[in-house]
Amino acid sequence: MPRDHHILNPMASQETLISLLHLDPTPMDNASIYEKELPPLPNEKPTSSSTASLGLSGSRRGPIYYLTRIQRYSAYTFGFFTGLHLTNTAIIPLIYRSLPYSEPFLLLTRELYQTTFTEPLLVGLPILAHITSGIALRLIRRRQNITRYYGGATPGMWALHHSSTSSSSSSSRSNSHTRVWPAFTNVALSGYVFAPLLASHVFVNRVLPLIVEGDSSNVGLQYVAHGFATTLDQLPWAAYSLLIAVGVGHMVWGAAKFMDFAPPPGWARNTVDRAARKRQRRAAWLLRAAIALVAGTWAAGGLGVVARAGRADGWLGGVYDGMYGWMWQAWGEVWENAVGLVNQVKSYCYAA
Repeated sequence: MPRDHHILNPMASQETLISLLHLDPTPMDNASIYEKELPPLPNEKPTSSSTASLGLSGSRRGPIYYLTRIQRYSAYTFGFFTGLHLTNTAIIPLIYRSLPYSEPFLLLTRELYQTTFTEPLLVGLPILAHITSGIALRLIRRRQNITRYYGGATPGMWALHHSSTSSSSSSSRSNSHTRVWPAFTNVALSGYVFAPLLASHVFVNRVLPLIVEGDSSNVGLQYVAHGFATTLDQLPWAAYSLLIAVGVGHMVWGAAKFMDFAPPPGWARNTVDRAARKRQRRAAWLLRAAIALVAGTWAAGGLGVVARAGRADGWLGGVYDGMYGWMWQAWGEVWENAVGLVNQVKSYCYAA
């Protein structure tokens, strides 16, 4: 009987040409995958309770399908406003190098996105829908993970700590159990950082004029330039730089993700196929170049031209001083109240 050389001389998988690759049990960062519900467990029966709670009992599609589309199309709607805003605050000032020549374009396009009807439709509602749908998606996926790994019972902290410190022989099993929350990607992280930065930007440029003056008819590029010229040192420069960097990165990479162009998270570590790896590397570099181009253009026009225009003179400068003065006074009162509250809590803890 002939002898098989491969059977008599086995070789460990680590010594072969292609070793075994350990992958975390997380889904690919692909919109078509994220829109699908987790299949039911073998001892479960398909139920429509999740869709019935949303008034969708007549459809087989669950809440993830609809929330994903809300998140996607709200981003597309807000992208229309973002394109106009980029043109008015960066590209046109970069071309004319003058605020008096750039202001008319800003006032002209305001009739498109800053009316009583279009501002909530193109700005307010898309932002609110995008943020709330993203949070709801994370909560629903967390609930599905708990159902699959723990039978619907929320695990205690001791169970999570024990599974995370288990031996390496059961590392793959413990990793799947400790992954209750969905994978936290860079796009999601940048979104949570971008949200408070965007809220502060909206407050300074839209809410503050309404509180102090009753309207925002006097607010334009000169208002932003006045704030840079009169506010504390490098604070507005740092805030706007962070807003541009985080915001552009989140919007460009997020749009590419929705269009299935962005590579999945961890592609450099997990992709084995050479052709797929090359394609994903090319897509990643193209996205980085696009982010650098958009962010650089916005910084060159917004920070290089608008922010350096100087403070406003005359009556308009006094109006702007009143707005910014009210903001810093209110911020000082909030800070003093917060410090006083912390001191009261400390004294109560020490007394107890």
